[in-house]
Amino acid sequence: MRYRHLFGPVPSRRLGVSLGVDLVPLKTCTLNCIYCECGETNNQTLERKEYVPLEEVFEELNDYLAQKPELDFITFSGSGEPTLHSGIGDVVNFLKKEYPAYRLCLLTNSTLLNDEEVRRQIKPIDLIVPSLDTATEEGFVSLNRPHEGLKCKQLVEGLVSLRREYHGEICLEIFIAPGINDTPEELAALKSALERIKPDRIQLGTLDRPGTEEWLEPADYHTMQHIASCLGNAEIIGKFKPGPKITTFNDSHSRQIYETLKRRPCTVADLKALLNLRPAEIQKYINHLLARGEIEIDHGERGTFLKIKKNHGGQT
Repeated sequence: MRYRHLFGPVPSRRLGVSLGVDLVPLKTCTLNCIYCECGETNNQTLERKEYVPLEEVFEELNDYLAQKPELDFITFSGSGEPTLHSGIGDVVNFLKKEYPAYRLCLLTNSTLLNDEEVRRQIKPIDLIVPSLDTATEEGFVSLNRPHEGLKCKQLVEGLVSLRREYHGEICLEIFIAPGINDTPEELAALKSALERIKPDRIQLGTLDRPGTEEWLEPADYHTMQHIASCLGNAEIIGKFKPGPKITTFNDSHSRQIYETLKRRPCTVADLKALLNLRPAEIQKYINHLLARGEIEIDHGERGTFLKIKKNHGGQT
């Protein structure tokens, strides 16, 4: 079966071996963050609806999980904001009932957590990784470029409500953008918000893959250490470490590379960890995709990245 709504499993520096479940079309999101590795948002919305058919998601999950793969998590993530899908709760309940051995994770930008129904639907998830990059309206607009119907205060209040109602683990993620959310005023506002939210863990990240805006630079390690100290018990997300051998779900390595790059840019080392192939073998598939004009090369601090070519609509 060719999967449209599943991707990976991918080796994650945070989650181990993670099977991704993508519930919205590419860049359907409430935000248009300057650092997003998926590119600029082309459908910025607050509307919750069934963006992809639930029956297709269930069919793909049954097909893949029948193989009894070894996974650390099944993760709701991908190319947009997962909680925009009105049926995310149905997928959560399906997995908890049919495949209870697997732990579930949600990566969310936190913008819809002030909605009581959203919180109810995600309550059975084992690990929630929400984002809160700033606690000021000015920082929110500059860094996250939200839908006009959103205010930063809503994110903070939604996270406070989630902490009060949710009994699983909350690992709050903060992206540091130099010159935007690393000032004393920004850090003081963030610290105040974190004292109310009380996450189990706080992780700090900065630019690692090419973002939406080319001018954005990563914060240096000294700055990250200073911010971690200011915010208290915060962990700086480490460099990517290859995971164990992963059994992939697609016989076509070229197709798998393409589908992975649709969600995020990767280095050859990233793809090696994913496919468990020698770099020379991976390079053959990369050359094939480059020759077809389906991917392009970009350069980041961590190395040379491969990503889907802008405006490309072809298939491998």
